Amino acid sequence: MREAGGVYACVLTMDLRLPDARSLKAKRAVVKHLVESVRSRFGVAAAEVGSQDSWQRTQVGFAALSGSKRQVDEVLDGVDRFVWSHPEVEVVSAVRSWLETER
Repeated sequence: MREAGGVYACVLTMDLRLPDARSLKAKRAVVKHLVESVRSRFGVAAAEVGSQDSWQRTQVGFAALSGSKRQVDEVLDGVDRFVWSHPEVEVVSAVRSWLETER
């Protein structure tokens, strides 16, 4: 099935627990590595978006944009699997929010 032309954008927000982080400095090192790795590997926008002052919790957001909904889903599926496989974090929740665009 071919999709009609348009722009598809989705944000994946993940609430993470870092059980081994014993300081903000240790937490930030893990988060920085994770965010930079995802940016480089998947070509998405990525940032820490919440719980910046908590030692063992964080929220990170990843955004993907494409002319194909399927492509956005595939990229964010890869990001999701990558974060779940990261040994230093536990995923508490993951939520996708599609951005509505006018045609």
